[in-house]
Amino acid sequence: MKKEIAVENLDRVITQVEAARLRVSEHHIVKIIGISKYSDASDVATLYSAGQRAFGENKVQDLKAKSEELDELPLEWHFVGRLQKNKINNLIDLNPTLIHSLDSLDLAQELNKKLEAKNKKLSCLLQVNSAKEDSKTGVMPEDAIDIYKTILETCPNIKLKGIMSIGAHSEDRSIVKESFITTNNIYTQLLPLGAKYCSMGMSSDFELAIACGSNMIRVGSTLFID
Repeated sequence: MKKEIAVENLDRVITQVEAARLRVSEHHIVKIIGISKYSDASDVATLYSAGQRAFGENKVQDLKAKSEELDELPLEWHFVGRLQKNKINNLIDLNPTLIHSLDSLDLAQELNKKLEAKNKKLSCLLQVNSAKEDSKTGVMPEDAIDIYKTILETCPNIKLKGIMSIGAHSEDRSIVKESFITTNNIYTQLLPLGAKYCSMGMSSDFELAIACGSNMIRVGSTLFID
């Protein structure tokens, strides 16, 4: 990827995010995570030189490879994929800024146990399956608040920072919007418990997600398109 293309892509996304957030409020800040799963380390470096700092990977081995290759850059790495229990120790060693995909109480307890053993703490988001789709993981919306509280109470080595969801898989924007509103309603109820991030919205729907209250988006193709 050439630097001028990276600058163009990033400027376009920032312009769209700015317009969307200002429609919510001038005080509404949105963090952009560049999802680099289909891109190589040189593309990440190019986007870094264009001004992007936070990147997300959905496989532990890819996060390891790219973070090691780009070790000299002060990047902020996020893990956004499904976390398998046998990869927990490997992920802990990489010390990501944020894990977006804590998708069950069981996984949280297993992660906490392994964090305790290593005397480490990690920041995480609870994944909510807001559209209740079989193809997605995450806790059910009606269980999310209780599970969030249980993790806070029983998993001291996990620093819960909010919630994440993926918009409904539908061509009908009203159905996608409904899933985002469901997530944001849960997030609003978690604010008194210290929730900071409502991570929702990807390349195809981030403007709608921001309109529904998202303050963290995960964009890949729109940033890395050559």
